[in-house]
Amino acid sequence: MPGPFDTPDPVKQTPPALPPGQEPSAIRKFLLSRGSSALADRGFRWLMIGCALSIFAIVALIATELVMRSQLTIAKFGLKFFFGTAWDPVNGDFGALPFIYGTLVSSAVALVIAVPLAVGVSIFITEMCPKFLRGPLSFLTELLAAIPSVVYGLWAIFVLVPLLREHVNPVLMKLFGWSGLFVEPNFGIGMLAAGVILSIMILPVISSLTREVMTSVPHSQREAVLALGATRWEMIRMGVLRNARIGIVGSIILGLGRALGETMAVTMVIGNRPDIVKNLLAPGYSMASVIANEFSEASDDMYLSALIEIGLALFIVTIIVNALARLLVWAVTRGAPARVN
Repeated sequence: MPGPFDTPDPVKQTPPALPPGQEPSAIRKFLLSRGSSALADRGFRWLMIGCALSIFAIVALIATELVMRSQLTIAKFGLKFFFGTAWDPVNGDFGALPFIYGTLVSSAVALVIAVPLAVGVSIFITEMCPKFLRGPLSFLTELLAAIPSVVYGLWAIFVLVPLLREHVNPVLMKLFGWSGLFVEPNFGIGMLAAGVILSIMILPVISSLTREVMTSVPHSQREAVLALGATRWEMIRMGVLRNARIGIVGSIILGLGRALGETMAVTMVIGNRPDIVKNLLAPGYSMASVIANEFSEASDDMYLSALIEIGLALFIVTIIVNALARLLVWAVTRGAPARVN
C-alpha cells in the first residue's frame, strides 16, 4: 500500500471519465481518419497527374513557340524548306537539308565509334577488371561526362585535328579511298572530326548506363551458363549481354540524343560549310552549329525565321529518331519471353 507521502504514478493514472455523450466513438474515429486519408490520396493523385501533364505541356509549348516564330519561312517555303539545299541569306533563299544531313552523318559516325568502345569498356569493368582498378577506371570514365563541351572543342582543335590530318586521314584515304568516303581535301576538320569528338563525348553516357544494366543482371544467370560448360566469353555473351540488351539499347538512345544536340565542340571542328557530300573528310554543318553561329547575325525577320525553323527541324528529327529507337527496342524485345511475377 502507498505511504502517506507517496505521490501517485502519472503513468498508471487513468484519465478522468468524460461526461456522457462526449466519448468519441470508434466509428467516428474511423470515419474521420478515413476521410482525411481519402482527401490526402485524392490530393496526391491530382498532384501526380499534374506532374505527368506538365511534360506534355512543356513539349507542346516548345513546339508551339517554334512553329509560331518560324511562320515566315513556313508560309514561303513550306515543306520544301526541309528538302532545299540552298542557304543564301542575302537573297532570302533557305533550305535545311545540308544541316540535317550533317547532323545525322556526324551522329552516325559517333555511334559507330562509341558503341563498341563503350560496351567493351563496360564489359571489362564489370566482368574482367581487377578490384583495385575498377574504382579508378569507373571514376575516370564518368569524369569524361563532366568535361565542358568547349574544352572538348579546344582539345579537338589543338590535338585531334592535327592527329587526324597528319596520321589517320592519310591511312584512311589509302585503304578506303575507293569507297569515296575518305578522299581529298584533307583539312583535318570535317564530319569525321566532328564524329570522333562526339564519340568521345557520348562514350561515358553509354558506358555508365551499360555498366549499370550489366551489374543488375543476377549472378545466378552467370553461374547457370558457366555450369553448362560455357566459356567466359560465352557466359558474357549469353548470360549477361543477352539479358542486358534492352538497357544497352536505351543507353545508345541517350547517347544519340546528346550527339544530335551537341553544339560547341561540333561547331569548332565540323568546318561549318552547308554542303551535302559523301566524303567524310570534307567540311559540313549541323543544325545546332548553324543556330549557334548565325543567330546573332540574323539581320532580318526571314533570316531569323529560317534559323528558328532549323530548330524546329532539329526538334522533329529528335522525335523521329526516338520513335525509330522505340521501334528498335520493340523489335529486339518482341521475342523475349514474358516474365511471371
